[in-house]
Amino acid sequence: MKAIAITHAARHGSNLDFLTDIDLPQPEAHDHDLLIEVKAVSVNPVDTKVRAGFNADTPRVLGWDAVGVVKAVGEAVTLFQPGDEVWYAGALTRPGSNSEYQLVDERIAALKPKTLDNASAAALPLTAITAWELLFDRLGVQEKGNEGDVLLIVGAAGGVGSILTQLARKLTRLTVIGTASRPASQQWVKERGAHYVIDHSKPLTEELARIGIKQVSHVASLTNTEDHYQQLINALQPQGKLALIDDPQSLDALPLKVKSISLHWEFMFTRSMFTTADIIAQHQLLTRVATLIDEGVLKTTLGEHFGAINAANLRKAHALLESQRAVGKIVLEGFDN
Repeated sequence: MKAIAITHAARHGSNLDFLTDIDLPQPEAHDHDLLIEVKAVSVNPVDTKVRAGFNADTPRVLGWDAVGVVKAVGEAVTLFQPGDEVWYAGALTRPGSNSEYQLVDERIAALKPKTLDNASAAALPLTAITAWELLFDRLGVQEKGNEGDVLLIVGAAGGVGSILTQLARKLTRLTVIGTASRPASQQWVKERGAHYVIDHSKPLTEELARIGIKQVSHVASLTNTEDHYQQLINALQPQGKLALIDDPQSLDALPLKVKSISLHWEFMFTRSMFTTADIIAQHQLLTRVATLIDEGVLKTTLGEHFGAINAANLRKAHALLESQRAVGKIVLEGFDN
Protein backbone atom coordinates (compact mmCIF):
# COMPACT_ATOMS: atom_id res chain seq x y z
CA MET A 1 0.00 0.00 0.00
CA LYS A 2 1.07 3.60 -0.54
CA ALA A 3 2.20 5.58 2.50
CA ILE A 4 4.12 8.70 3.42
CA ALA A 5 6.65 8.30 6.23
CA ILE A 6 9.42 10.16 7.95
CA THR A 7 12.46 8.13 6.91
CA HIS A 8 15.53 9.82 8.41
CA ALA A 9 16.37 11.68 11.60
CA ALA A 10 17.33 15.32 11.32
CA ARG A 11 21.06 15.92 11.70
CA HIS A 12 20.59 19.68 11.59
CA GLY A 13 17.77 22.05 10.72
CA SER A 14 14.45 20.86 9.35
CA ASN A 15 13.82 17.27 8.33
CA LEU A 16 10.90 18.18 6.07
CA ASP A 17 12.71 16.63 3.10
CA PHE A 18 12.60 13.25 4.84
CA LEU A 19 8.83 12.97 4.43
CA THR A 20 8.91 10.35 1.71
CA ASP A 21 6.51 8.34 -0.45
CA ILE A 22 7.01 4.63 0.34
CA ASP A 23 5.26 1.27 -0.03
CA LEU A 24 4.29 -0.84 2.99
CA PRO A 25 2.44 -4.15 3.50
CA GLN A 26 -1.30 -3.79 4.13
CA PRO A 27 -2.05 -4.51 7.81
CA GLU A 28 -4.60 -7.03 9.11
CA ALA A 29 -7.36 -6.36 11.64
CA HIS A 30 -7.46 -8.29 14.91
CA ASP A 31 -9.19 -7.90 18.29
CA HIS A 32 -10.86 -4.41 18.46
CA ASP A 33 -9.20 -3.19 15.26
CA LEU A 34 -10.88 -1.70 12.23
CA LEU A 35 -8.98 -1.85 8.94
CA ILE A 36 -9.71 1.53 7.35
CA GLU A 37 -9.27 2.53 3.73
CA VAL A 38 -8.19 6.15 4.25
CA LYS A 39 -10.00 8.76 2.15
CA ALA A 40 -8.91 12.11 3.64
CA VAL A 41 -6.58 13.35 6.38
CA SER A 42 -5.69 16.58 8.11
CA VAL A 43 -2.44 17.80 9.64
CA ASN A 44 -1.96 18.77 13.29
CA PRO A 45 0.90 20.19 15.38
CA VAL A 46 1.54 16.67 16.71
CA ASP A 47 2.57 15.65 13.17
CA THR A 48 5.25 18.33 13.01
CA LYS A 49 6.46 17.63 16.56
CA VAL A 50 6.83 13.88 15.95
CA ARG A 51 8.54 14.56 12.62
CA ALA A 52 10.96 17.06 14.13
CA GLY A 53 11.86 14.71 16.99
CA PHE A 54 12.15 11.57 14.88
CA ASN A 55 15.32 9.59 15.62
CA ALA A 56 15.00 5.99 14.47
CA ASP A 57 16.06 3.64 11.70
CA THR A 58 12.55 2.38 10.90
CA PRO A 59 10.33 4.71 8.84
CA ARG A 60 7.35 6.09 10.74
CA VAL A 61 3.98 6.92 9.20
CA LEU A 62 2.57 10.12 10.66
CA GLY A 63 -0.99 11.47 10.63
CA TRP A 64 -3.59 11.60 13.38
CA ASP A 65 -6.85 12.66 11.77
CA ALA A 66 -8.71 10.73 9.13
CA VAL A 67 -11.94 9.79 7.41
CA GLY A 68 -12.25 6.43 5.71
CA VAL A 69 -14.25 3.30 5.00
CA VAL A 70 -14.13 0.14 7.11
CA LYS A 71 -12.79 -2.70 4.96
CA ALA A 72 -12.41 -5.42 7.63
CA VAL A 73 -12.90 -5.82 11.37
CA GLY A 74 -11.18 -7.74 14.18
CA GLU A 75 -12.86 -10.59 16.00
CA ALA A 76 -13.81 -8.45 19.03
CA VAL A 77 -15.40 -5.59 17.07
CA THR A 78 -19.06 -4.87 17.87
CA LEU A 79 -19.57 -1.22 16.92
CA PHE A 80 -18.90 -1.29 13.15
CA GLN A 81 -19.06 -3.43 10.06
CA PRO A 82 -17.38 -3.32 6.64
CA GLY A 83 -18.68 -0.47 4.53
CA ASP A 84 -19.16 1.96 7.40
CA GLU A 85 -17.80 5.48 6.85
CA VAL A 86 -15.89 6.54 9.96
CA TRP A 87 -13.81 9.37 11.38
CA TYR A 88 -11.15 9.19 14.08
CA ALA A 89 -7.83 10.57 15.31
CA GLY A 90 -6.00 7.29 15.88
CA ALA A 91 -3.38 6.46 18.51
CA LEU A 92 0.05 8.06 18.90
CA THR A 93 1.63 4.66 19.57
CA ARG A 94 0.50 3.16 16.23
CA PRO A 95 1.21 3.92 12.55
CA GLY A 96 -0.64 7.03 11.43
CA SER A 97 -3.20 7.86 8.80
CA ASN A 98 -0.86 9.00 6.01
CA SER A 99 -1.30 5.63 4.29
CA GLU A 100 -3.88 3.95 2.09
CA TYR A 101 -4.89 1.58 4.91
CA GLN A 102 -4.69 1.98 8.68
CA LEU A 103 -5.65 0.04 11.79
CA VAL A 104 -7.61 1.90 14.47
CA ASP A 105 -9.31 0.71 17.66
CA GLU A 106 -13.09 0.81 17.23
CA ARG A 107 -13.46 2.46 20.66
CA ILE A 108 -11.83 5.71 19.47
CA ALA A 109 -13.69 5.92 16.13
CA ALA A 110 -17.25 6.89 15.20
CA LEU A 111 -19.51 7.12 12.17
CA LYS A 112 -18.63 10.31 10.31
CA PRO A 113 -21.18 13.13 9.96
CA LYS A 114 -23.61 12.40 7.15
CA THR A 115 -23.75 16.02 6.02
CA LEU A 116 -20.00 16.55 5.52
CA ASP A 117 -17.83 15.41 2.64
CA ASN A 118 -14.65 13.51 3.48
CA ALA A 119 -12.32 16.53 3.44
CA SER A 120 -14.58 18.65 5.63
CA ALA A 121 -14.98 15.81 8.13
CA ALA A 122 -11.26 14.97 8.23
CA ALA A 123 -10.55 18.44 9.62
CA LEU A 124 -12.24 17.70 12.93
CA PRO A 125 -11.62 14.48 14.91
CA LEU A 126 -8.40 15.24 16.83
CA THR A 127 -9.30 18.85 17.53
CA ALA A 128 -12.89 18.01 18.45
CA ILE A 129 -11.73 15.39 20.96
CA THR A 130 -9.12 17.78 22.37
CA ALA A 131 -11.55 20.68 22.65
CA TRP A 132 -14.35 18.56 24.15
CA GLU A 133 -12.11 16.94 26.76
CA LEU A 134 -10.46 20.27 27.61
CA LEU A 135 -13.76 22.12 28.04
CA PHE A 136 -15.91 19.52 29.75
CA ASP A 137 -13.47 17.04 31.35
CA ARG A 138 -10.52 19.25 32.34
CA LEU A 139 -12.08 22.67 32.94
CA GLY A 140 -15.29 21.15 34.29
CA VAL A 141 -17.63 23.36 32.28
CA GLN A 142 -21.24 22.14 32.19
CA GLU A 143 -23.42 21.93 29.11
CA LYS A 144 -26.05 24.68 29.26
CA GLY A 145 -24.26 25.96 32.35
CA ASN A 146 -21.61 28.44 33.60
CA GLU A 147 -23.69 31.55 33.02
CA GLY A 148 -21.66 34.56 34.17
CA ASP A 149 -18.33 32.78 33.67
CA VAL A 150 -15.82 33.95 31.07
CA LEU A 151 -13.59 31.69 28.96
CA LEU A 152 -10.43 33.10 27.36
CA ILE A 153 -9.11 30.98 24.45
CA VAL A 154 -5.51 31.83 23.55
CA GLY A 155 -4.90 30.89 19.90
CA ALA A 156 -8.55 30.65 18.90
CA ALA A 157 -7.94 30.65 15.13
CA GLY A 158 -6.09 27.32 15.11
CA GLY A 159 -7.56 23.87 14.77
CA VAL A 160 -8.44 23.28 18.43
CA GLY A 161 -9.45 26.89 18.98
CA SER A 162 -11.79 26.85 15.99
CA ILE A 163 -13.90 24.01 17.35
CA LEU A 164 -13.48 24.93 21.03
CA THR A 165 -14.96 28.36 20.30
CA GLN A 166 -17.99 26.73 18.71
CA LEU A 167 -18.48 24.20 21.52
CA ALA A 168 -18.25 26.88 24.20
CA ARG A 169 -20.59 29.27 22.39
CA LYS A 170 -23.19 26.71 21.27
CA LEU A 171 -23.31 24.29 24.22
CA THR A 172 -22.63 26.49 27.27
CA ARG A 173 -23.57 29.91 28.67
CA LEU A 174 -19.97 31.07 28.91
CA THR A 175 -18.88 34.43 27.57
CA VAL A 176 -16.24 33.42 24.99
CA ILE A 177 -13.18 35.55 24.26
CA GLY A 178 -10.79 34.35 21.54
CA THR A 179 -7.34 35.68 20.72
CA ALA A 180 -5.92 36.18 17.22
CA SER A 181 -3.31 38.61 15.92
CA ARG A 182 -4.12 39.17 12.25
CA PRO A 183 -7.26 40.60 10.60
CA ALA A 184 -7.98 37.36 8.71
CA SER A 185 -7.61 35.17 11.79
CA GLN A 186 -9.60 37.62 13.93
CA GLN A 187 -12.47 37.49 11.42
CA TRP A 188 -12.27 33.67 11.42
CA VAL A 189 -12.64 33.61 15.23
CA LYS A 190 -15.62 35.97 15.09
CA GLU A 191 -17.28 33.72 12.53
CA ARG A 192 -16.79 30.71 14.81
CA GLY A 193 -18.90 32.49 17.43
CA ALA A 194 -16.61 34.28 19.89
CA HIS A 195 -18.32 37.14 21.74
CA TYR A 196 -15.06 39.11 21.67
CA VAL A 197 -11.73 38.82 19.84
CA ILE A 198 -8.54 40.33 21.26
CA ASP A 199 -4.97 40.49 19.98
CA HIS A 200 -2.49 38.16 21.73
CA SER A 201 0.46 40.08 20.26
CA LYS A 202 -0.44 42.81 22.76
CA PRO A 203 -0.56 42.52 26.58
CA LEU A 204 -3.59 40.35 27.32
CA THR A 205 -4.61 42.23 30.44
CA GLU A 206 -4.68 45.49 28.46
CA GLU A 207 -6.68 43.86 25.68
CA LEU A 208 -9.18 42.47 28.18
CA ALA A 209 -9.52 45.90 29.79
CA ARG A 210 -10.20 47.36 26.34
CA ILE A 211 -13.34 45.22 26.02
CA GLY A 212 -14.40 45.85 29.61
CA ILE A 213 -13.43 42.47 31.07
CA LYS A 214 -11.64 42.68 34.42
CA GLN A 215 -11.06 38.97 35.03
CA VAL A 216 -11.86 35.61 33.47
CA SER A 217 -12.90 32.39 35.17
CA HIS A 218 -11.43 29.88 32.68
CA VAL A 219 -8.46 29.93 30.33
CA ALA A 220 -7.71 27.53 27.48
CA SER A 221 -4.10 28.25 26.51
CA LEU A 222 -3.55 26.51 23.18
CA THR A 223 -0.23 28.01 22.10
CA ASN A 224 2.75 29.97 23.44
CA THR A 225 1.75 29.44 27.07
CA GLU A 226 5.20 30.45 28.30
CA ASP A 227 4.91 33.85 26.62
CA HIS A 228 1.56 34.62 28.25
CA TYR A 229 1.79 32.68 31.51
CA GLN A 230 2.06 35.56 34.00
CA GLN A 231 -0.56 37.56 32.13
CA LEU A 232 -2.93 34.59 32.26
CA ILE A 233 -2.44 34.33 36.02
CA ASN A 234 -3.14 38.05 36.34
CA ALA A 235 -6.25 37.76 34.18
CA LEU A 236 -7.70 34.78 36.05
CA GLN A 237 -10.02 35.40 38.96
CA PRO A 238 -9.38 33.71 42.32
CA GLN A 239 -10.19 29.97 42.10
CA GLY A 240 -10.06 30.17 38.33
CA LYS A 241 -9.03 27.31 36.04
CA LEU A 242 -6.16 27.17 33.54
CA ALA A 243 -5.90 24.40 30.94
CA LEU A 244 -3.22 24.01 28.28
CA ILE A 245 -2.29 21.70 25.44
CA ASP A 246 1.09 22.98 24.26
CA ASP A 247 4.58 22.04 25.45
CA PRO A 248 6.24 24.76 27.53
CA GLN A 249 9.87 24.04 28.33
CA SER A 250 9.13 24.73 31.98
CA LEU A 251 6.15 25.91 33.98
CA ASP A 252 6.36 27.15 37.58
CA ALA A 253 3.08 26.24 39.28
CA LEU A 254 3.86 28.17 42.47
CA PRO A 255 2.45 31.52 41.25
CA LEU A 256 -0.95 29.81 40.96
CA LYS A 257 -1.11 29.22 44.72
CA VAL A 258 -2.20 32.64 45.99
CA LYS A 259 -5.30 32.65 43.79
CA SER A 260 -5.92 28.89 44.22
CA ILE A 261 -5.84 28.55 40.42
CA SER A 262 -6.10 24.96 39.24
CA LEU A 263 -3.85 23.74 36.40
CA HIS A 264 -5.05 21.16 33.90
CA TRP A 265 -3.36 19.38 30.99
CA GLU A 266 -5.25 18.02 28.02
CA PHE A 267 -3.64 15.33 25.88
CA MET A 268 -6.19 13.56 23.72
CA PHE A 269 -3.96 10.49 23.21
CA THR A 270 -4.02 9.55 26.91
CA ARG A 271 -7.03 7.25 26.64
CA SER A 272 -5.67 5.27 23.69
CA MET A 273 -2.08 5.28 24.98
CA PHE A 274 -3.06 3.68 28.30
CA THR A 275 -6.22 1.85 27.13
CA THR A 276 -8.07 3.54 30.00
CA ALA A 277 -11.26 2.07 31.42
CA ASP A 278 -13.20 4.89 29.75
CA ILE A 279 -11.51 4.65 26.34
CA ILE A 280 -14.92 4.35 24.65
CA ALA A 281 -15.65 7.93 25.73
CA GLN A 282 -13.89 9.09 22.56
CA HIS A 283 -16.23 7.00 20.41
CA GLN A 284 -19.14 8.53 22.30
CA LEU A 285 -18.02 12.14 22.02
CA LEU A 286 -17.18 11.83 18.32
CA THR A 287 -20.65 10.36 17.81
CA ARG A 288 -22.14 13.35 19.64
CA VAL A 289 -20.08 15.83 17.61
CA ALA A 290 -21.22 14.14 14.38
CA THR A 291 -24.84 14.56 15.49
CA LEU A 292 -24.27 18.24 16.34
CA ILE A 293 -22.78 18.79 12.89
CA ASP A 294 -25.67 17.03 11.15
CA GLU A 295 -28.08 19.16 13.18
CA GLY A 296 -26.33 22.33 12.03
CA VAL A 297 -25.06 23.29 15.50
CA LEU A 298 -21.36 22.92 14.64
CA LYS A 299 -19.53 23.36 11.35
CA THR A 300 -16.27 22.17 9.88
CA THR A 301 -13.03 23.98 10.65
CA LEU A 302 -11.43 23.20 7.28
CA GLY A 303 -9.18 26.11 6.34
CA GLU A 304 -7.23 24.95 3.28
CA HIS A 305 -7.31 21.89 0.98
CA PHE A 306 -3.80 20.92 -0.14
CA GLY A 307 -4.76 18.28 -2.71
CA ALA A 308 -3.78 14.62 -2.80
CA ILE A 309 -2.15 12.75 0.07
CA ASN A 310 1.50 12.57 -0.98
CA ALA A 311 4.88 13.58 0.38
CA ALA A 312 5.14 16.84 -1.57
CA ASN A 313 1.79 18.14 -0.35
CA LEU A 314 2.43 16.99 3.21
CA ARG A 315 5.74 18.87 3.24
CA LYS A 316 3.87 22.05 2.27
CA ALA A 317 1.24 21.43 4.93
CA HIS A 318 3.84 20.86 7.65
CA ALA A 319 5.69 24.02 6.63
CA LEU A 320 2.55 26.16 6.81
CA LEU A 321 1.61 24.70 10.18
CA GLU A 322 5.09 25.40 11.55
CA SER A 323 4.84 29.01 10.35
CA GLN A 324 1.97 29.46 12.84
CA ARG A 325 0.03 31.30 10.15
CA ALA A 326 -2.47 28.57 9.37
CA VAL A 327 -6.13 29.44 9.95
CA GLY A 328 -8.36 26.45 10.61
CA LYS A 329 -7.24 23.00 9.48
CA ILE A 330 -5.17 21.86 6.49
CA VAL A 331 -6.70 18.85 4.72
CA LEU A 332 -5.47 16.42 2.04
CA GLU A 333 -7.65 13.96 0.17
CA GLY A 334 -7.10 10.82 -1.92
CA PHE A 335 -3.92 9.10 -3.04
CA ASP A 336 -2.16 9.51 -6.37
CA ASN A 337 -2.94 6.81 -8.93
